[in-house]
Amino acid sequence: MKIDELQKNILDSLHDGVLIADKNCTIIYINPSYTRITGVNPDIIIGQPLHTVREGSKLPEVINSGQKLIGIPRKVDDKEYVVNMVPIIENNEIVGGISIVNEINDVYTLIRRLTKSNKIIGNLRKRVTQLHNTKYTIDDIIGIDYKSQNTKNLALKIAKKDSNVLITGESGTGKELFAQSIHNASSRSDRAFVAINCAALDNNLLESELFGYEEGAFTGAIKGGKPGLFREADGGTIFLDEISEMDYRLQAKLLRAIQEKVIRPVGGLLETTVDVRIIAATNKSLETMILENKFRQDLYFRIAVFTIDLCPLRERRDDIIPLVQNYLSEAQPTLGKEVILSNDVIEVLYNYDWPGNVRELKNTIEYALMMSDNSIITSDTLPKRILDSGLKKESIEIKTLDRIVKDAEANEIKKAISQYGNTVEGKKKVAKALGISLASLYNKLNTAK
Repeated sequence: MKIDELQKNILDSLHDGVLIADKNCTIIYINPSYTRITGVNPDIIIGQPLHTVREGSKLPEVINSGQKLIGIPRKVDDKEYVVNMVPIIENNEIVGGISIVNEINDVYTLIRRLTKSNKIIGNLRKRVTQLHNTKYTIDDIIGIDYKSQNTKNLALKIAKKDSNVLITGESGTGKELFAQSIHNASSRSDRAFVAINCAALDNNLLESELFGYEEGAFTGAIKGGKPGLFREADGGTIFLDEISEMDYRLQAKLLRAIQEKVIRPVGGLLETTVDVRIIAATNKSLETMILENKFRQDLYFRIAVFTIDLCPLRERRDDIIPLVQNYLSEAQPTLGKEVILSNDVIEVLYNYDWPGNVRELKNTIEYALMMSDNSIITSDTLPKRILDSGLKKESIEIKTLDRIVKDAEANEIKKAISQYGNTVEGKKKVAKALGISLASLYNKLNTAK
């Protein structure tokens, strides 16, 4: 667990003392206020085990149990203070713990400080979660088909810009995978990535989730209000999945937020400036919805500065077996054995059209693994609908993995030659760009003839 420069600046500015330890109970950070309140020198305790330099600390209990401790009185020498301790959890795993230290003055000050500390703890935990809730990069996207390669290259190029992106494609093609990958390859990768499915909430709730609300804005509003996802993602990226399902009225408010870079919470009077990148996704034709007056054209132009259209799996069948091999590789530690595909299963998988795309393929392999009693997935372990449909179709040419690799190489060489030229000098540049020797390039060109 590491603390980046932004987090350190935030923590250093707090009036309350902060101590952070990793999962091994080694102290990795204290802020100046912690030194002021406790008198502890950071040079003495940072990098040291808690039990050796902070005798009697209960933070190891919090890290080991995952249970927070609030309002714990502490006295070391003549220093008295109150400590709130909370585990830091990432991907359902405890990665450390944080102590917030409050000075003791009087009861009212203590209550105010405890309330403030609880909010700080919540915000810090939320911030840590936001900074680590994207796990996919461009390299994680499996695709050797030339269409997939072109899409990945386009996504990487788009990521380097800071404009809004619209990702289109059928359900199950991996739109959020690409959204996370674009964010992680962008200049905003060290800031928050916030995702929301616009079809999962009714319009009023979606508005309050996006833009936040003031205290008392409506029945059920939490005390103190809520900042909203735009403010949570300030400086980072918002992923709006299924944006086609957003209410027409709410689209106008979203448009203004994008154009003016300001938001106004529900029930609020003041506007707040925000800086976010929008990545939207849909499995519907927004152009058709515009003609039907179901989607705003001006909003479309704002979110579709760059567009990525993800091909369905049936149009990039060369990706099927690599995807399956990846699923089997991921499952191998759990299974305790290596599992392979029979030839008839490979044929069925290639022939099937995969209306559910990558998601359906993964579910099918999980089903087959559950039904298989040995190390070979055979056709009788596949779902009946897939087996019947795959066998009915005419057999599609299945390439060997060696042929697939050679075809991919040839495709990249052709692209490079088209860019640098077919001259000797051009081929030298091609070889350098591909990371191979000029002799290897000539060998591959001769082999491809």
